[in-house]
Amino acid sequence: MELNQVTLPVKSMSEATAFYLQLGFTQIVDTPHYARFSCPVGSSTFSLALEQGEFKNGAVVYFESQRLDALVEELIAKGFVFDQQPTEQRYLWKEAILRDPSGNKIKLYRAGENRLYPPWRVKIQA
Repeated sequence: MELNQVTLPVKSMSEATAFYLQLGFTQIVDTPHYARFSCPVGSSTFSLALEQGEFKNGAVVYFESQRLDALVEELIAKGFVFDQQPTEQRYLWKEAILRDPSGNKIKLYRAGENRLYPPWRVKIQA
């Protein structure tokens, strides 16, 4: 199997769409209640769904960049505000954290080999 997409709930489609376009994603579907984007690298996509009323999303979406530090600096220059600057984590990933206009947590990170092959990776049983 291959993961197709993740859909995030949003409070305002126009604010959310502008946020993700400015992050560098390409919009491929645009409706008043649903938007879909392709990532700048690879074939992954994600979408936004307009939610009515109160909602709370506990999911965290991770977008990997091999040039994390430079990307964060570029985004700060565009006016993005980060909850956390790029920080080395105990699990060997470097992460920066920001939130979209609906409060969804977005982690921009760099993991390199440790993304799929951390030192504590389990032995795959055949």
